[in-house]
Amino acid sequence: MDVVFTPELTICGIDELPGHGTRNVTHVLSIIDPDYPELEAFQAYGTHHRTTLRFHDIIAAAPERVMPHPDHTQEILRFGTDYQARQDARGPSHILVHCHMGVSRSTAAMLTLMAQANPDEPAESLFARLVAIRPQAWPNSQMVGFADEQLGRKGDLTAALRRHYGRQIRSRPQFTEWMTTLGRDAELKMAILD
Repeated sequence: MDVVFTPELTICGIDELPGHGTRNVTHVLSIIDPDYPELEAFQAYGTHHRTTLRFHDIIAAAPERVMPHPDHTQEILRFGTDYQARQDARGPSHILVHCHMGVSRSTAAMLTLMAQANPDEPAESLFARLVAIRPQAWPNSQMVGFADEQLGRKGDLTAALRRHYGRQIRSRPQFTEWMTTLGRDAELKMAILD
């Protein structure tokens, strides 16, 4: 009987990338600001497949800023489809998703990839797994909304996101100040605080 490997999943920020260079990363999804320079950390990585998306971590239009867009979510899903097509189920694989801090864009992208790969898994379970990978996860609400729609989840990802925000605010009160400073009050208002 063949052993089927499930991928190792990592979420990180730019400053953490050098620490993953020896961890046999096979697939990388980079999400960085449009004007950010090419990242040198990947020169130390072994052979891997990498996709780079460039947009800002915002939830409302702002001058000279690139909003997350449904096309970006389509690219994330294409990355997931390409991974599934290239992945050798009999060999280990390691997916690394990063953004600038490893908190918002990257966690939304990883949630999207996990929901794509596990279409029948309840959204609450996906969020529990996301927090196990990256405890400080605060997924970008625009990106999660696009994923919800494109994956046909009928709002369950967004509903679970609201509960997730509430849990994060309770366990990490500093998120209230951070999101206010970043102009993301709308996400704070989305939070369900039970």
